[in-house]
Amino acid sequence: MKMTVIAVGKIKERFFEEAIGEYSKRLSRYCKLEIIQVADEKTPDRASEAVERQIKDKEGERILSHIKDSAYVIALAIEGKMLDSETLAEKISSLGLRGESHIQFVIGGSLGLSKKVMDRADFALSFSKMTFPHQLMRVVLLEQIYRSFRIIEGAPYHK
Repeated sequence: MKMTVIAVGKIKERFFEEAIGEYSKRLSRYCKLEIIQVADEKTPDRASEAVERQIKDKEGERILSHIKDSAYVIALAIEGKMLDSETLAEKISSLGLRGESHIQFVIGGSLGLSKKVMDRADFALSFSKMTFPHQLMRVVLLEQIYRSFRIIEGAPYHK
């Protein structure tokens, strides 16, 4: 199975890069992982709703250029469905069993995801009602994907 994470913005902190590297290494045993970074847009202070929408649309076009027609797309969004780790593992497992060979996870920038990206998503996943920095969210997502594979395998990691 192939897993792709498409994320807005660059990782700036070394400790996030190290954590992403560690989970990427762990995941190599279970799937082919690809991480794609797309450029973020600068958001001016006190930007209007129209300006924010334009920013999300620009970032959204960059994201959509990497989304494959055949991929199952999971968008990370505050308004998405919250799952526990076991249920996420079941979802990943069932997608594989039904023949989905490529899952693409999408992490937006500081303003979230555009309507076009959300419309393309097959599933919207929320990790919390709280807002997290998108750099941290990459680490959390990779850890949960790894945890999912460990749960699927029946390994004790998830306890």
